[in-house]
Amino acid sequence: MPTVAFYTLGCKVNFYDTEAIWQLFKNEGYEQVDFETTTADVYLINTCTVTNTGDKKSRQIIRRAIRRNPDAIIAVTGCYAQTSPAEIMAIEGVDLVIGTQDREKIMSFVKQIQDDRKPVNAVRNIMKTRSFEELDVPDFAERTRAFLKIQEGCNNFCTFCIIPWSRGLSRSREPQSVLEQARALVAAGYKEIVLTGIHTGGYGDDMENYNLTSLLWDLDKVEGLERIRISSIEASQIDDAMIEVLNRSSKMCRHLHIPLQAGETSVLKRMRRKYTTEEFAAKIKRLHEAMPGVAITTDVIVGFPGETDEMFEEGFRFMEELKFAEMHVFPYSKRTGTPAARMEDQVDEEVKNERVHKLIDLSEKMQLEYAEQYVGAVLDVIPEREYKGAPGEGLVMGYTDNYLQVVFDGTEEMIGQLCRVKITEAGVNECRGQFLRVMDSGLPAEDTDAETFVYERPEALRA
Repeated sequence: MPTVAFYTLGCKVNFYDTEAIWQLFKNEGYEQVDFETTTADVYLINTCTVTNTGDKKSRQIIRRAIRRNPDAIIAVTGCYAQTSPAEIMAIEGVDLVIGTQDREKIMSFVKQIQDDRKPVNAVRNIMKTRSFEELDVPDFAERTRAFLKIQEGCNNFCTFCIIPWSRGLSRSREPQSVLEQARALVAAGYKEIVLTGIHTGGYGDDMENYNLTSLLWDLDKVEGLERIRISSIEASQIDDAMIEVLNRSSKMCRHLHIPLQAGETSVLKRMRRKYTTEEFAAKIKRLHEAMPGVAITTDVIVGFPGETDEMFEEGFRFMEELKFAEMHVFPYSKRTGTPAARMEDQVDEEVKNERVHKLIDLSEKMQLEYAEQYVGAVLDVIPEREYKGAPGEGLVMGYTDNYLQVVFDGTEEMIGQLCRVKITEAGVNECRGQFLRVMDSGLPAEDTDAETFVYERPEALRA
């Protein structure tokens, strides 16, 4: 049986794409083996280019695969492959470079290379692509949350970002196709679906009279689906109709990832973001009113060109006021070809690192404060796996709908089930809980016995 090994760098969309490519290999009779420990016939590296580090790491992994088995077919896909195919083709031993489209043709390229051993550069201009590449993933190895890719590409062209050039313009998956896949995932036993894309909130921008809100209402009707999570959404895309579905659908998770990128308006303007700090704060306030207890997580870029100490301090105070549940903090990385790379007043690396550490400390403080509100509360958790921190101790780990990671006593049978858990201890990255019972999906959510159920939607807004 031929073997294939995968290595994925970068974002959740890349992990989804790798799973989809694995389905193509599986259909051709391949067995998947571990990249690090086993020699494979084909190595596929799914690359990232969001930072310089992504490029560098991608090249290291490609070379590692070539050393593992010089006779293997080395295939490279993903964002770095799309933007710099010539750089990758120049690495001795690479057989196939395919970008962020045409992945459904990958098996025919592999067969062709097996026959003639001639390297193939299959990358074409992504900016001309207007249709969503349909790649289904019927199941996910070792996951209880299913990812469902609904959108590809981005039209925003923020000045720091290379992604429109690596992923193309925004294009949406057909609603019928999304709903069919959602039903298939529920039938395969998944209770939570994470909607993902490069610019997920831009879903429907290329459609008539249908957008992300319409899709959420349609997914709300999928029987057996307990939770719908949006991987990321822009503040500017959260309108009244979106707030209504977040508020009224019992399936929408009380967790939204809303990238801020900078906490000072002049920096946001230079980044070509579509909001001021005031507008962003107003949206966050509305969300807290509509979904009491919502966890709002965010991304922040530190040390964007021209960011002074005063601007950074103002941003720091702004983030502190907004009380995020967690922040993902990145130092600004120059991407050749983007407007920001040509800007003057590039910030010194040491200054960037100092600011990154300040914001990581703030993030951890806010993460703990958010979690502490839930000590003593009873929440629903879907265990994902045995707790890695203490294997064999009878502990499992999973997430609440508001994205608290909870560790509690449990068995393997509970993985993937909806469990009611009382939070006993708060922590920065994980909380501890006491298992109460597995929820029978046949029981209404209000059936909480004598338990104190912390989160109730306002009566008037129940659907």
